[in-house]
Amino acid sequence: MFGTTWRMPAEWEPHERTWMAFPPSGYLLGANDSEAHAARTVWAKVANAIVDFEPVTMLCNKEDMETARGYLDPRVELMQCKLDDAWMRDIGPSFVKGVSGNGVVAPEAEGEARFAPVAGLLGGVNWEFNGWGNQGWANFENDAKVAGKINKAIDAIDLATPLINEGGAIHVNGSDTVLLTKTVQLGEGRNFMWSQQEVEAEIHRKLGTSKAVWFERGLTRDYEEFGTRGHVDMIATFCSEDTVLYHDQQNPEHPDFAVSRNIEKTLQAAGLKGIGLRAPLILRDRHGWVDYNYVNHYVINGAVILCGFNDPNDSRAVATLQSVYPDRQIIQLNATEIFARGGGIHCITQQQPR
Repeated sequence: MFGTTWRMPAEWEPHERTWMAFPPSGYLLGANDSEAHAARTVWAKVANAIVDFEPVTMLCNKEDMETARGYLDPRVELMQCKLDDAWMRDIGPSFVKGVSGNGVVAPEAEGEARFAPVAGLLGGVNWEFNGWGNQGWANFENDAKVAGKINKAIDAIDLATPLINEGGAIHVNGSDTVLLTKTVQLGEGRNFMWSQQEVEAEIHRKLGTSKAVWFERGLTRDYEEFGTRGHVDMIATFCSEDTVLYHDQQNPEHPDFAVSRNIEKTLQAAGLKGIGLRAPLILRDRHGWVDYNYVNHYVINGAVILCGFNDPNDSRAVATLQSVYPDRQIIQLNATEIFARGGGIHCITQQQPR
């Protein structure tokens, strides 16, 4: 809309609802019925926990509607939609609110006009989605259309952009600052024709931010076959306008020890306060170094949905989140099955602001 500027609210601001996607056929479901059941169960547990606090709409392939209903709380709304994947944070719109506009109101005198702010205007940033940098394993013909379909379904202004990006690759403080990662927005397979300044300018236009904080890279596992090449929502998240929770790997044996130290330096240079979320003590699984972290949590109305790993540091993470969000209930769900498929709780959810 001409004349309208936009602001992406912070995640802790009030939500209208949460959007998710039910895992379709493909690698997410694994190699057998047992693995498929594990995937569907954990996605459903997240949705069923959230719906106690705010509405949830779950996108679902037509052929999976009946199956999904069997896993989900009856209060979870199902919306039929063709899907390739179920990482709603990345394929859905990044919602923004109109903060000013060009709505002409009646002139106070002849020849005089003034402009009124746009009240209640909702926009959905429709990033160009190409399967996390056009990776060979990724099918995204249907997923690339999801953001537009959601925007149409709820009458949100569709804010299309040629910038290749995903919702998990940004975090905002609801004011002026956005967190980004150089190996994502500036990396292979995404916006190689754009300069850093051009990327920043487009993100600022769409999110209403004016300052970008760039991390050098993401977690080690995120650069393997099914990774995103460095999503920021695995390493850092705002919890207030000037404070960031970050992944704090304390074990020097893990390659993410160096990543954590670099995050600390970046936050310090940006003038932001950092609160470390101690990494799980688990270092490896059968595939190699794990990317288990507590940063990839989801803040909702009245609660925080936090990843757990049956790890000694699970309780430490709960205590840290409770200290940061004293008025919210901290709900910890085992997220191992989500991480085994390439992401976490934040990755499978997307907030629509009230």
